[in-house]
Amino acid sequence: MRYPADGHVHSEWSWDAQYGSMERSCTRAIHLGLPSIAFTEHVDHTIWTASLAGIAQLPPGHPVAVLSDAQGQVAPPPFDPAGYLEAVERCRGLFPDLHILSGLELGEPHWHVQATAAVLASGTFDRILGSLHCLPHDEGFQEPNDLYGHRDPDGVVREYLMEVATLVSGSDMFAVLGHVDYPVRAWPAHMGEFDPVSFEDEFRHALRATADSGKALEINTVVPLQAKIVHWWHEEGGDAVTFGSDAHEPSRVASGFADAAAMAEANGFRPASDPLSLWTRC
Repeated sequence: MRYPADGHVHSEWSWDAQYGSMERSCTRAIHLGLPSIAFTEHVDHTIWTASLAGIAQLPPGHPVAVLSDAQGQVAPPPFDPAGYLEAVERCRGLFPDLHILSGLELGEPHWHVQATAAVLASGTFDRILGSLHCLPHDEGFQEPNDLYGHRDPDGVVREYLMEVATLVSGSDMFAVLGHVDYPVRAWPAHMGEFDPVSFEDEFRHALRATADSGKALEINTVVPLQAKIVHWWHEEGGDAVTFGSDAHEPSRVASGFADAAAMAEANGFRPASDPLSLWTRC
């Protein structure tokens, strides 16, 4: 089976990809026979608080540990559009047989309209993802993995999905919703296996809002998106899907894509005649 394009890859131009490499990711894409690869680098403006206990367990040199202050606040550094776009052009020259897309992953763009717009105005970007990584907590923000430690996990997921609906409805700066199941990555072991059916109403609400906004849904393979969610996406009127490994190092490019593509086909989506295009509903 031919792999679909990888529409969500990070390189050394993302603040949290300490092992990222644009050139080695391109080499990996060619080895796998991918039709294209999109380097969707992080554009994050939300300052959030990581737990000090969690930071203490991170390996030396981990970006969150390096960037966090004494209270655990993490302020992502600014993105360098000029340097990034220059690197993309260099790789296009080095790998002429690979279709390389420039791109961004916008974190919470509906909360940072002016700052995000300024980055978008700084160059031309082929693939724009929108993502939600944090939720409000007290007077700041935290990621789901830290929220689970002091809030009801079910409530965290429900709040996350409601905020996803607000994100897709409230911002026209991106075309693809990234990792709608982001909280699943850190789902607490003591809660048992994550079951999306327990959150069907909230997932459907978020998916319907995404479909109504005209955006595509990413099938992210860090934690393989469950087939039930893609089935709901089809039922709620979703027109297209993309595939994203969310790779932060070259070895993870297109990870899990064979299974993800088969699952997408089983739930009503097919590749277009142009291998560079999004997969659309049957």
